[in-house]
Amino acid sequence: MKISGVDIRPGNIIEYEKGIWRAVKIQHTQPGKGGAYMQVEMKNLIDGRKTNVRFRSAETVERVRLDTKDFQFLFQDGEMLTFMDKDTFEQITLPTDILGDAAAFLQDGMDVTMELYEEKPISVQLPDQIEAEIVEADAVVKGQTASSSYKPAVLDNGVRIMVPPHITSGTRVIVDVYEQAYVKRAE
Repeated sequence: MKISGVDIRPGNIIEYEKGIWRAVKIQHTQPGKGGAYMQVEMKNLIDGRKTNVRFRSAETVERVRLDTKDFQFLFQDGEMLTFMDKDTFEQITLPTDILGDAAAFLQDGMDVTMELYEEKPISVQLPDQIEAEIVEADAVVKGQTASSSYKPAVLDNGVRIMVPPHITSGTRVIVDVYEQAYVKRAE
């Protein structure tokens, strides 16, 4: 589906110079002289390169629709992750860097959504929030209440996050996977 260059939004997947790109950031600019344009920061979904491109309103780009499929994470073997198709029970192995920082939050048996382009996996989406246990939390420093005081803590997967003072070691919490931030205490 063709869309105008100024209609690109963050998260859109477009075909540009024979590659598949995801729009990361956009900025609409109207200079005093000349036509308006959209400054788009894009990331290549195949090799991970980033680029900045200016699209004028007269330019059109091809918007790509990706197929999504449900998979289940089975195990990690070094730098490789193994997933299973929930429909066909077929197994697929991908490198950990396809997930980026979110790879630390993978748990055995976790359901994920894989985005495929022409039957090739190009990204894996984890649930937005997961439950994790705090294994190490710093002590609260008294008198630091002028602002909302958060303290550093370490999750059971080794990721460091900031948590409110009432959270102690051994507490189960809900964590935002992509922001790597505390959301709330788990029930």
